[in-house]
Amino acid sequence: MKSLALTICAIACVVAMPVASVQSPSGALDRIRDAGRIRLGYRGDARPFSYRDASGNAAGYSIALCQRIADAVQAEVRQPSLSIEWVPVAADGRFRAVQQGAVDVLCGADTMTLDRRRQVAFSIPIFPGGIGALLRADAPVRLQDVLNRRGATFHPTWRAAAASVLQARAFATVAGSTAQTWLTSRVEDLQVVTEAITVATYEAGVDAVRARRADALFGERAILLDAARNRAGARDLVVLDRRFTHEPLALALGANDDAFRLVVDRALSRLYVSGELRGVYTTWFGEPDESTVTFFRWAALPD
Repeated sequence: MKSLALTICAIACVVAMPVASVQSPSGALDRIRDAGRIRLGYRGDARPFSYRDASGNAAGYSIALCQRIADAVQAEVRQPSLSIEWVPVAADGRFRAVQQGAVDVLCGADTMTLDRRRQVAFSIPIFPGGIGALLRADAPVRLQDVLNRRGATFHPTWRAAAASVLQARAFATVAGSTAQTWLTSRVEDLQVVTEAITVATYEAGVDAVRARRADALFGERAILLDAARNRAGARDLVVLDRRFTHEPLALALGANDDAFRLVVDRALSRLYVSGELRGVYTTWFGEPDESTVTFFRWAALPD
């Protein structure tokens, strides 16, 4: 009887062990409730989405959206005194900060991709993004025409002429951006020899173009437009009309946390549906056109 009891005990202990080992860690809402704060990560070099203003504070379009999300989280966790901690993150470590729980939401200008979804989750889209190109205003007209695809045809002759214009050029992208991957694939497709310059920030990329170290900077077009309008020496810069890709931007969140993502998506959806987004959008990008309004109508999820 004694040996039977020991056997039963051993079996029970073995069965019970996996149950304890697979308990999931508390989600973001529990973490925020316990700490009494929400940590919002942001890049300081992604104006007009997120940047550090003259006073050293986080500012930008994504920052404004994250403020609305913080209000919704405060109501959800029932913490009237919930504090917001704005955490600056580097471009190359921003997703790792989300994975490790160092920030609860990444408030920036990040494209949703399948590869990135291996690391983090994403909110519903916050902006209709896409890759653009910034050049010096005095860049060769032929180079601007080729990049803008002016006069483009499917004839091999045009393709060969375009490739010759792109030959021996220097093109810059921000490290870790979708533009970096895209440019590599396009250069391989066209079979041209170019110098690929990787920069740490958009500011460094713009400086490279102005100093003629790079013929063009490829990146999120809205950020390039803002740089061309607001930087010193902006008259020396031009952003092409063409958008090379169409990439919805979203806020990065921790993976496998449906409860928190629901709060985030509900806050954004209600902002879109209410019409209040128009004022936020206009502050940073100007009055939205009909295609932009339609984008947000499609992005919003019904209650």
